[in-house]
Amino acid sequence: MHDTARKQMVEKLVSSGYIKTDEVRQAMETIPRHIFVPGEMQRYAYADTPMPIGGGGQTISAPHMVAMMLELMELEKGMTVLEIGCGSGYHAALAAYLVGAQGHVYTIDIVEELTENAKRHIAQIGLHDRIDVLFADGSKGLPEHAPYDRIMAACSASKVPQPLIDQLKDPGIAIIPVGSGYTQSLAYVKKIDGELIEKNYPGVVFVPMRGEFGR
Repeated sequence: MHDTARKQMVEKLVSSGYIKTDEVRQAMETIPRHIFVPGEMQRYAYADTPMPIGGGGQTISAPHMVAMMLELMELEKGMTVLEIGCGSGYHAALAAYLVGAQGHVYTIDIVEELTENAKRHIAQIGLHDRIDVLFADGSKGLPEHAPYDRIMAACSASKVPQPLIDQLKDPGIAIIPVGSGYTQSLAYVKKIDGELIEKNYPGVVFVPMRGEFGR
């Protein structure tokens, strides 16, 4: 049941233009989203919608938004990735699949309950060797393992936190939702030769980024 639903979800994301590359398609066909949602919600896991995952109102992003962010990040084998807002661990698992065994993903959440759940989900699919899940203030980044080839956030800040820019490699790409309520944009920041190139993709809605450099 889940395999068929996952395949149908991916086919819809391809036909609607959210999945553009074979790599992202393969990742989303392989990583089982239902593992990352609460048991009572698993039968709806492959609907293109966000879902509640506990932790005081936190959610797992809709598959089309996950696909969009993965495509924008242009992940490659061997990269090191930092994620702010691990949620249930789904996005980190997809990123870890894309960077391969030579790469690594560090994912942080300020809600301890979510980090414990994410660790369990990630171990269940066997990617725990390439993902570190940390309970901390992700708005500060994770300087001890910087710099990062890619930085992504699944929560929105009032502006792109400066510590994340500082910890981004040159060249590197960061994808960070900014704004509040229903007036948020997905900020795409590319660092190259010491300069920042920024594009904004409006019309997104994420939970607020908590912490010192969040809201």
